[in-house]
Amino acid sequence: MQDGHEALGYLFGVHLDRPRTPEEIPALALLDLNLPRIDGLTVLRRMRGDPRTRRVPAVILTTSLEEGDMVQGYDLGANSYVRKPVWLEQFAQVIEELGMYWLMLNEPPPRAPRQRCAAPATRSTRGPRWR
Repeated sequence: MQDGHEALGYLFGVHLDRPRTPEEIPALALLDLNLPRIDGLTVLRRMRGDPRTRRVPAVILTTSLEEGDMVQGYDLGANSYVRKPVWLEQFAQVIEELGMYWLMLNEPPPRAPRQRCAAPATRSTRGPRWR
């Protein structure tokens, strides 16, 4: 994803002609605090506010040394806060270890139940809800 707007669109299936099913929701979200357009904390807030993504593990990856960023991330429901290494090799190793833990070792909560809709979902002509 290039920015937070794209991340939200991907999470909620804006590019699809229907909402994502629980099986299609990503198993893990890696969020940078400094995403363009919509920052990582806003993406996290929207994730936690929606029953479809409320349980998706969210890891904040950032270069920020601000304690307030960490506190706010955890207050919004981040599952982990990781400072990104500067060097590419170290960053690749961190990503590999995060994937190993969250996708292989961690026991995730059950997926959110499928929501019943009274009518088929349609795409709004006004654009995504989070604008």
